[in-house]
Amino acid sequence: MPIVANSDLPSFERFRREGGEVLSAGRAGSQDIRELHIGLMNNMPDAALESTERQFLRLIGGCNRIAQFYVYPFSPPQVPRTDQAQAHIEKYYHDFDQLKEEGLDALIVTGANPVCAHLPDESFWEPMCETLDWAVQNVTSTLCACLATHAAFLHFHNIERQPLAAKRWGVFSHRVVLEHPLVRNVNTRFNVPHSRWNEITAEQITQASQLVLVESEEAGIHLATSADGLRLVFFQGHPEYDDFSLLKEYKREVNRFLAGEIDDYPHYPDHYFSKKALSLLEAYRESAIRSRQQGVSFDDFPEQQIPVENTWGDTGKMIFNNWLGTVYQLTGQDRRAPFMPGIDPDEPLAQLF
Repeated sequence: MPIVANSDLPSFERFRREGGEVLSAGRAGSQDIRELHIGLMNNMPDAALESTERQFLRLIGGCNRIAQFYVYPFSPPQVPRTDQAQAHIEKYYHDFDQLKEEGLDALIVTGANPVCAHLPDESFWEPMCETLDWAVQNVTSTLCACLATHAAFLHFHNIERQPLAAKRWGVFSHRVVLEHPLVRNVNTRFNVPHSRWNEITAEQITQASQLVLVESEEAGIHLATSADGLRLVFFQGHPEYDDFSLLKEYKREVNRFLAGEIDDYPHYPDHYFSKKALSLLEAYRESAIRSRQQGVSFDDFPEQQIPVENTWGDTGKMIFNNWLGTVYQLTGQDRRAPFMPGIDPDEPLAQLF
C-alpha cells in the first residue's frame, strides 16, 4: 500500500525509484482512504541513518492493507551527530513533542551503535526510555528493533542482556514456535539476519511473562511480544536488512583489520556467502594478511565482485504486513486515543479475533 511523502525526505524518492508506491501529500489528501501514522525513532549512527530509513520504508511499503501510510522519522537530540547528519535531521525529521501531541498509530524504535558497557550510560538511553514509556500508554503497538529490544527488557523488566562469546552475525534458520496473528501465513521455517554481541534469551523472555514467537536453535530469539501480544513487539534479528548489509558490515571489519585497529582477521558471517563468494573472499583474505604482515599497500576490498542473496525479505514483509494489519483493525481515526480503544490491554491478543 502507498506511503505518503509527507515531507521532502530523500528516502521517499529513493523508495519510489525502486518501484515503491509513494503518493504526494496533495494526492493522498484527495482520496477517501484510511490512514495509518507510524513513527520511526531512528537511533542509528550517522553512516546508517538514511539507509535505516529506506530499509523500514520498504517493509512498511510492502504491506497490502488498504491504508495510506504516513511515516514520521525522528531522532533524539541527545545523540551526537556530525554536521551533515544533523542538517539532515533538522531538514527532514519531525519533533517528538509534536508527534506526541498529534498521536501515532504505531511506532518503530530502531537499534543503535552502543559505545558503553552499560546501556544506561548511552546517550540514547534516557530519550529511548521516555519514548517507550509514552508509547505503551498512547500507541497501539511499538516495534523494538535489536538493541531497542534489549533496552526495553532492561527498562521495563530489569532484565540485562547477556554477552555472547563471539559476535553473532550471519543469516540463520528460524522456526515459528507459537501461533499468533503476527506470524499468520508465514512459513514455519524461514531465514533472518542477525548482527550483535549480546542477547536476550528465551528463558529471560518467559521469565518476564512475555511471548516467544520465533526462535533459532543457532541464533536464539528473533521475534517476541509483550504478554498482551501486541503492545510491544520485539525483534532481535534484522528482517529490514538489505541483501548487501552484512557484506558492507564485513567490509568495515576487514578494513579495521587492515588499518591495525583489530588484530584478528574477521570471520565470515555465518550462512551468508555462497561458495563462489567464499572463494573470492578467501583469496582476498590471504592477500590482505600478507600485505599487512609485509607493510605494503593492499588492494581494495572486492565488494562489487561478491554475489549476495536476500533469503529473508519476503518473510519480513509478511510479518510487517501482519503487524500493521493488526494495528489497522484495532485503531480508529483518532490518533490521540489510548492504547486499543475499548479493549482491555491485559486481554490476550488471540481472544480479540
